[in-house]
Amino acid sequence: MKYTIDAQGKKIGRVASTAAARLMGKSSVSFAKNKVSTEVVEIINASKSDMTAVKKQNDKYVTFTGHRGGLNSETLGELINRRGMTEVYRRAVLRMLPSNKLQDLRMKNLIIKE
Repeated sequence: MKYTIDAQGKKIGRVASTAAARLMGKSSVSFAKNKVSTEVVEIINASKSDMTAVKKQNDKYVTFTGHRGGLNSETLGELINRRGMTEVYRRAVLRMLPSNKLQDLRMKNLIIKE
């Protein structure tokens, strides 16, 4: 089953939390924590979402490579310029899912279109 979310004029967190809940299968009658839902979630109009200029400047994305001195940070605006809005939504949904063996399998059911 396919579920489509229109992100036009909506905040990133609201769309991502709805997508994460659908990917976990919370809306399904046969919900089980240890099973991957068969529902495919598609986010459309990702580039038309509502975002302020202050958020683009102040929000920081921090990653760590695992090596000494490997702490990298970039602002939301820099991430959008480098990878696009699809990466912003992908990271938001990924961090809202439980960190377990099913996380990667659930992320395969996510489709993001600008």
